[in-house]
Amino acid sequence: MPTANTDPPNPEEQSEGASSSNLCVFAPWPLITVAIEASPEDGSDDIVVRAGGQGVWVARMAASLGARVTLVGPFGGKIGRAAAVMLRDEGIAVRSVDVAGSNGAYIHDRRGGERAQIAEMRPARLDRHEVDDLLDALLTEGMRCGTVALTGLRDGEVFDPALYGTVVRDLAANGVEIIADVAGAPLKAIDQGIGVLKISHEEMVADGYATDGSWSAIAAGMDRLVDRARDIVVSCAARGTLARFDGKFWLATPPNVTPRDHTGAGDSMTGGLAVARTQGLSVSDALRLATAAGALNVTRRGRGTGAAMDVDVFRDHVEVREVDPADLDLEAKRSAQQ
Repeated sequence: MPTANTDPPNPEEQSEGASSSNLCVFAPWPLITVAIEASPEDGSDDIVVRAGGQGVWVARMAASLGARVTLVGPFGGKIGRAAAVMLRDEGIAVRSVDVAGSNGAYIHDRRGGERAQIAEMRPARLDRHEVDDLLDALLTEGMRCGTVALTGLRDGEVFDPALYGTVVRDLAANGVEIIADVAGAPLKAIDQGIGVLKISHEEMVADGYATDGSWSAIAAGMDRLVDRARDIVVSCAARGTLARFDGKFWLATPPNVTPRDHTGAGDSMTGGLAVARTQGLSVSDALRLATAAGALNVTRRGRGTGAAMDVDVFRDHVEVREVDPADLDLEAKRSAQQ
C-alpha cells in the first residue's frame, strides 16, 4: 500500500522562495474546479479549470496581497498531481503530502448566470499514517513560517475533525500565530489557541453560538468563543463585518458594489486577515484590508482572486469604527422604519 511522503517537494516541483515563506495555509481538501461559462465575446462555451478548495482560495488571495505562501495539503491521484502543479504555476509553494487516494473535483455550469452543479467527486478519506504525515507537515511548516491560516473540513471528510484541537494546541504552544476559518465540528474540537477566528454569522447561528442574526446576538456569541480565540471576526454579508479585538467591538462596512458571485468572499477575507497579521497591521487597518479583499472578490467569478492594487482602492472605501452592538441594532431598527 502506498504511504504518504512528507519530504519537502524537490526543487523542480516546489515554487521558488518557499524556504522564506511567512504564511502557511492548511488546505485539508484541495481539489480541481471546472467551470463552464459563456464567452463574453460570442457566447460560446468557455471552460475554466483551476485548483480550488477553501485553503486554496485563502492562499490565492494572500499571495495576491504579497504574502510568501506555503500551502500544506494532501495530494493524490491524477487530480491531486494536477492541482499541485497548478498551484505552483501560480507562485504558491506547496508542501505536498502524497496520499494513496484521489483529491476531489467538481464541475459547475455557470452559463445561465448561477452555479449549477453537474458532477462532484468527493476526496478520499486518509488513513491514519497519512493523517499523521499531514499534521506533522502542518506543524513543521507552521513553526517555520510563524503564522498559519487554518481552514476547515466539509462534513468530516478526509480525517476526524477532533484532531483540530490537538494541532492548534501544538502550534500555539510553539508560538505560532493562528488565523482560523473554521466552524462546525473542527471549531468545537478547539478549546484554546486561536489568534483570530473568522466565522460567518450564518455559521454562528447554525452552530448555536448566536441565537439569531442581530448584532447583539452575534456579539454575545463572540463572547462565548473567547476561550477558543483571542480575537473574533464575523462576516455578515452586505451588512458588514463585526469584529471583537481586545474586548472591544468594531464594525467594518464594505464599499457598495454589485455582487457577481458571493462564494469565496469569506475566504478572501481570511486571506486578508492572515496577511494583516504577518504585516503587524493595527486593528482598523487589518479590518480594512480583509474587508476590501472580500468585497472585491464578490465582483468577480474567480474565488480568492483580485489584484493587490485593486484591493488597495477598495480599502480606501471601507469604513471602520468602534461600536456598541446594541446601538447597531437600534440603528438597524430605525433604518427599517424609514
